[in-house]
Amino acid sequence: MSEQHFDVLIIGAGVSGVGMACHLTKDCPGKSYAILERRHDLGGTWDLFRYPGIRSDSDMYTFGYNFRPWTGGKVLADGPAIKNYVRETAEEYGVTRNIRFGTAVKEANWSSDDKQWHVTAENEDTGEKLTFTSKYLIGCTGYYNYDAGYKPQFKDEDKFKGQVVHPQHWPENLDYEGKRIVVIGSGATAITLVPTMAEKAGHVTMLQRSPSYLMPLPSTDLVTVGLQKVLPNKLAYKITRGRNITIARALFERSRRSPKAMRRLLLSIVRQQVGKNVDMRHFSPNYNPWDQRLCVVKDGDLFKAVKSGKASMATDHIDRFTENGILLKSGQELEADIIITATGLDIQMLGGLEAKVDGEPVVMRDKVIYKNVMVDDVPNAAMIFGYTNISWTLKADIAAEYFCRLINHMDKKGYDVAVPRDTEDSATEDTMLGSLDSGYILRANDRLPRQGSHGPWKSNQNYLEDVKILRFDPIEDGYLEFDGIRRVGKAARKAGLMAPLRSALFGA
Repeated sequence: MSEQHFDVLIIGAGVSGVGMACHLTKDCPGKSYAILERRHDLGGTWDLFRYPGIRSDSDMYTFGYNFRPWTGGKVLADGPAIKNYVRETAEEYGVTRNIRFGTAVKEANWSSDDKQWHVTAENEDTGEKLTFTSKYLIGCTGYYNYDAGYKPQFKDEDKFKGQVVHPQHWPENLDYEGKRIVVIGSGATAITLVPTMAEKAGHVTMLQRSPSYLMPLPSTDLVTVGLQKVLPNKLAYKITRGRNITIARALFERSRRSPKAMRRLLLSIVRQQVGKNVDMRHFSPNYNPWDQRLCVVKDGDLFKAVKSGKASMATDHIDRFTENGILLKSGQELEADIIITATGLDIQMLGGLEAKVDGEPVVMRDKVIYKNVMVDDVPNAAMIFGYTNISWTLKADIAAEYFCRLINHMDKKGYDVAVPRDTEDSATEDTMLGSLDSGYILRANDRLPRQGSHGPWKSNQNYLEDVKILRFDPIEDGYLEFDGIRRVGKAARKAGLMAPLRSALFGA
């Protein structure tokens, strides 16, 4: 069993992993790297999910990479188009040849003796054991379990005579034409599935315990199309990204500051879409806007399906499954030929691999996240995560840029090891994913790193502030320890003095 060495090992060849590799290629051109990918193709989420209508739930002008413009015509692109965009990006930057497909990482152990990561993996096709070493390790696995989605145990599910399908494991060539469909869920997946399936199904019912806030979004941005006709692609892309980031941030901030006003606005928009004859109870959440992620509705297709009668809404709790469908607590029975359990994700850190430092397991629940990129007491390692309140890739891009800055800084200074140290016990009970109380986040409370109460330990979910911190703030900030020594330069001390001003300008 041979051992292969790289300067950098990246785990996962999805949007984040390919993006990280591109940033390495641009910013650290002398570094060798490999991407270890369990699946047999790149794309991550966009390779895994195959359900009808799968698409982005963020606009592509902010979901696209900051270094490669999205030039597709659709604001909300479908899954295959997004996967193709990731593939073309990987090919353009020479990333594809560095991906080791079919390689499942089992364990990553940092050794202080030789100052490198020792990674064990397995070729899942042949069973061959593989070993790698690297100076840096970067987790780009997202935060959910690819093997299994979250699915509650429904009483008497085995009595149902029809088919039960989870969107994460969509059967190839599922025939639902003319069938009665019940989709359980109220998140982005359900909101995508219902109008798409309603085009061919006999009828589709969306069954939810509580509604989500919904916002219609046109699939084509006419302003951007106009800009693309008269401006270079990169400039048109930059202008559109800036506009969309500003709008998204303004909506989020306004929702936090004036939740009642935003609730009235969002519900009035839905009311205009669905018309007078639809019960607004099905579209009126019992929480404030952005306590959970807001879901976008492409071209208002869900509202059109409900208004036309092809789809309907049911807001209730499930009592049990029956032979013919689902019995609700209210006593109503929803008859179905196929039941889709769009009930969410199962959170999993680092794709399920076991991370260790000198043989001791890293318990993520006991760790604090540093700048939402590194983890305290874990050397030369990063986890590339995106935002939960705006496009994922906005944060993934600048997190990758930051880690490239760190690598170059260490080379310049001759450092071998960088590790964040939370010596002030700043950990809070809030997770790294911020203040959202979505079900999948609450269920994963015991698996996610904490965020701190202040400084680089605090996860602010604020793109403008993160750009300042990750692109421009000094690397040596007094929280990172290099080769066992905590170093703080003049620039870092100045940045610390300027922190109150930054907070006033950019917000928390």
